[in-house]
Amino acid sequence: MSIVNPLARARGHGSAKQGVHHWYLQRATAVLLTGLVVWLLYAVNTLSGAGYESALSFLSSPFNAAAALLLTFAGLYHAMLGLQVVIEDYVHSRGLEIALQFVVKGGCYIGMVISTIYILQIAIA
Repeated sequence: MSIVNPLARARGHGSAKQGVHHWYLQRATAVLLTGLVVWLLYAVNTLSGAGYESALSFLSSPFNAAAALLLTFAGLYHAMLGLQVVIEDYVHSRGLEIALQFVVKGGCYIGMVISTIYILQIAIA
């Protein structure tokens, strides 16, 4: 037991002033994803029973290509933010936490780059 005031022990270990920003980003991506899922349902309904060429022509439209890119980016970014919180809260080994954060962020950013390449390749071709 220590006679040091708990406030004195907490000084210097306070908030990094990033929590609210992270919370807002998570909510903003959730709202964005809500609208984009409506577009996704429209796209699935439109393309159900259609062939490969129809899907290519659907995605070659600038609006649909942009919506697909936004859906991919917002979904991966939202997942990255959510997994970051889960890892911070439930992984107690510092080395494992850093490794998992690296894998999650790297995977999401790689997914964003790959999806951008392929969606733009379809949209431009």
